[in-house]
Amino acid sequence: MSKEVRVRFAPSPTGGLHLGGVRTALFNYLFAKKHNGTFILRVEDTDQTRFVEGAEQYIVDCLEWCGISPDESPQKPGDFGPYRQSERKPSYRQYAEQLVASGYAYYAFDTSEELTAKRAQEPNFLYGQKSRMQMRNSLTLTQSEVSELLAQNTPHVIRIKMPTDEQITFTDMIRGMVSFETNLVDDKVLLKADGMPTYHLAVVVDDRAMEISHIFRGEEWLPSAPIHILLWKYLGWADEMPAWAHLPLILKPDGNGKLSKRDGDRLGFPVYAMNWTDPKTGDLTKGFKELGFMPEAFVNLLGVLGWNDGTDKEIFTLEELKAAFSVERISKAGAKFDFEKAKWFNHEWIKQSPVYSLQLTVGTLLKQSGIEVKDEKLTEVIELVKDRCTLLPDFVTQTAYFFTAPTEFDSAAVKPKWNADKAAFFEEFAGKFDIELNALELETSFKTLAEAHGLKPGEVMLPLRIALVGGKFGPGVFDIVKLLGKEETQNRIAKGIAEFNS
Repeated sequence: MSKEVRVRFAPSPTGGLHLGGVRTALFNYLFAKKHNGTFILRVEDTDQTRFVEGAEQYIVDCLEWCGISPDESPQKPGDFGPYRQSERKPSYRQYAEQLVASGYAYYAFDTSEELTAKRAQEPNFLYGQKSRMQMRNSLTLTQSEVSELLAQNTPHVIRIKMPTDEQITFTDMIRGMVSFETNLVDDKVLLKADGMPTYHLAVVVDDRAMEISHIFRGEEWLPSAPIHILLWKYLGWADEMPAWAHLPLILKPDGNGKLSKRDGDRLGFPVYAMNWTDPKTGDLTKGFKELGFMPEAFVNLLGVLGWNDGTDKEIFTLEELKAAFSVERISKAGAKFDFEKAKWFNHEWIKQSPVYSLQLTVGTLLKQSGIEVKDEKLTEVIELVKDRCTLLPDFVTQTAYFFTAPTEFDSAAVKPKWNADKAAFFEEFAGKFDIELNALELETSFKTLAEAHGLKPGEVMLPLRIALVGGKFGPGVFDIVKLLGKEETQNRIAKGIAEFNS
């Protein structure tokens, strides 16, 4: 690659950040880092009707949580700002006017009422080659009429004049050769009546101004590619045009169509990176972060959604993704999103995480649940239970009983077979067990005593567990005994006996 790699993630600040958007950002980031390039965040806020307060900061926070913060952004300006399109407004009209002057675009004075009426007459109406000469624009009006309308500040848009009977062909880094018939593409608006550019004009002007070398964006933008390629050519920048890569869609679990927020709501899983509260309605949409996903796991699962390194390896750190990433290994086909698989990634990441990296998060979760935590015990507790946790909040249910004695017991699992012999056994065990023994030795002495009482060890294991933790869960019961200590174990056995006897 001869020129410096500069890539951009260019979201619109209109709401929550979909996991597909995060994956687009991630692939941009990985490509940049693989080639010692620059990763840019550009906020595409030209559509002021859809702008949502707080959405830009939310996007920044999501990228930071994922560990893929940009090198240049509105918050971290470089030499190619401004990084918000709304702040670049003066630069767009000159290019739109240049296109009109060179015959590649035209002024359209049609009112919204006229366009609505036309669409009512023709349900599949497209403003383009077949219809443009029937409309009110600078192609059908005289030069003097156009000049007069412009002098009177008559509301108008500028549209690209798509050529007739041409084929636009380009090489996509993922899909290979892609071709479009220009007759099937309408004359898109480039500059709106309020003077703001549409996506089509702004993205080309900004990509050129920011010296973007490679464009990674979602497959849904593929139909716009011929317009953008023509604009690069019409503005005289064909030699500077970036390379293109249109990423495969993230599909619904059944593979039938693009995954949407509605699908997540329907199927009970998030599709946003982090919680998003709509400032207008107050509606909360849950995110992966708040559900209990580790950022490393979230990035890992997105990194292998539509990409692989050619091996069976599935667990990647961000550094490993950077090293292994290649465009050639991105799939052309859409990738089904599997929430159970996503949880598997999180479970694997929790299992392999060192205790110290989990301690602050787990301690905070416990305190938020009203549980007073003894930090010196927390390290051992996390080590004991982390293999049992899929989501971070699981640590609360899996560790709470180490710090707070249970107040409720699954007595129904014990009472039907509870008797005086078992009560006597537990009273003796509680009075004589040696806490200095390790967990295996404790278990051996427990079983030996049970046999001496004429009981099978299996008959008394469950009552012990339920007395200690309240239910049928948790790690090895003698690991629990060891961590609780002698006095606390004795207290809990006594309460358990009372509960089972009642």
